[in-house]
Amino acid sequence: MWKRSLSLRSRWHSGVLLRWRPLWPGITQPRRPFASVVSAAELQFGQPVHETHPHILRPGELTPGITAQEYAQRRSRLANRLPKNAIAVLAAAEVKYKAPGIFYEYHQDPDFFYLTGFNEPSALAVIANDGSGDNHIFHLYVREKDPKAELWEGARSGTQAAIDVFNADESGNIERISELLPPLLSGASEIYTDIRTFDSSRSLLSRFLYGNFGESEIQKIVDPRKVKPLRPVLNELRVVKSDSEVVNMRLAGQASGRAFTESMRQHFSKEKDLSAFLQYQFKVQGCDCSAFVPVVAGGRNALSIHYTRNDDVLRDGELVLVDAGGEYGGYITDITRTWPVNGKFTGPQRDLYTAVLNVHRTCVSLCRASSGLSLDRLHRIAEEGLRDQLQQLGFDVSGDAMRVLFPHHLGHYIGLDVHDSAGYPRHVNLLAGHCVTIEPGVYVPDDDRWPEPFRGIGIRVEDSVCVGDDHPIVLSPEAVKEIDDIEALRL
Repeated sequence: MWKRSLSLRSRWHSGVLLRWRPLWPGITQPRRPFASVVSAAELQFGQPVHETHPHILRPGELTPGITAQEYAQRRSRLANRLPKNAIAVLAAAEVKYKAPGIFYEYHQDPDFFYLTGFNEPSALAVIANDGSGDNHIFHLYVREKDPKAELWEGARSGTQAAIDVFNADESGNIERISELLPPLLSGASEIYTDIRTFDSSRSLLSRFLYGNFGESEIQKIVDPRKVKPLRPVLNELRVVKSDSEVVNMRLAGQASGRAFTESMRQHFSKEKDLSAFLQYQFKVQGCDCSAFVPVVAGGRNALSIHYTRNDDVLRDGELVLVDAGGEYGGYITDITRTWPVNGKFTGPQRDLYTAVLNVHRTCVSLCRASSGLSLDRLHRIAEEGLRDQLQQLGFDVSGDAMRVLFPHHLGHYIGLDVHDSAGYPRHVNLLAGHCVTIEPGVYVPDDDRWPEPFRGIGIRVEDSVCVGDDHPIVLSPEAVKEIDDIEALRL
């Protein structure tokens, strides 16, 4: 039972912000509207809300596809994993600058976003286990509304919206964090955080604290022995996706897959043109942006796993390897396809592509909890499968051959990050709700050790997959990958 209905202090109703009065734990009703009640259309926030952007958010959603209730449940699950009276402290990502006054596109810290749905910089979240069972206390400290700053930087949500919209129990101006935070830190039984408070990195937390305190004073407030890493706790929460998260990833996969297929229809003579078209298609098909810098590698450039220069020409008779994906509601997809620049595979290209695709199909089919397999075990299955396929094509696969030809892991976890839940082990058996990539590849160096027809060819086939109990859910099937389907796109 929540202390309030999702800890709400107010609620939007028919486009009007009404104050709510707690009646009993979990039960609320609106007060009479005051004379100061305003239409939602007259207010501005630092990110979309349903009342201002109904074309993006459905009622109840805080971010696309994810409701305010789900965010509250995530915080509750985190708090329940902490010791009594312990707190978790997370900082928002800061704006990064390419040059003075010239900023990069903002990307929120995924852990902070996962727990708050708040998508602005200069913010701090504190989630406390108050020892009362399923309840928790949520503090969200943000930038206050400032008309002068907002003239240049765009709207801020402010401290009142932190409570009214983002359901914080307590809020305050981030500029006053040196006053607001020390009592929470000193009163906590343990502090779980990945903010580097006690080093010289001058993190968000330390910058604000150091305004009034020296490092020695901070260590008087916080016993370093109380500080624990938050990452392992959050990994356990984030690695298993909710139904809403899987839906978002499926939407990202659907849009991204269609963008890939549309790109395969076209003829490009330069990597940068293909890259630009693909990223444009991500947005046209429904994604918010690209999930990462695409790899568009023509010919031998595909031998570099993370080739992102994308500044070469695409040559007739060669293959192009494209590793890219779109993002929707913060959730990503990760796809790789390899296809002929001229739309038609040569004999050796067809043979090597078939070998990789066969292994890809086998590993995707095993992405089910009932298989009792881990990503590491799947990698070994892929390696053995590629070894057999390549041997049939005349490759000498003795010694370190497979480490040369298949130098990367078969897959990784995905979600809000391209490499999601960093540090979560790949030797853990896959569970329903794990979302992973399956990406076998073969990269044949141009030397005499390998059969001449295959030298200089790099091929990878990758899909984003959600593990089911008894069957996999491929999140990106709209990106065609069968040879006949790829070649038919140019007919």
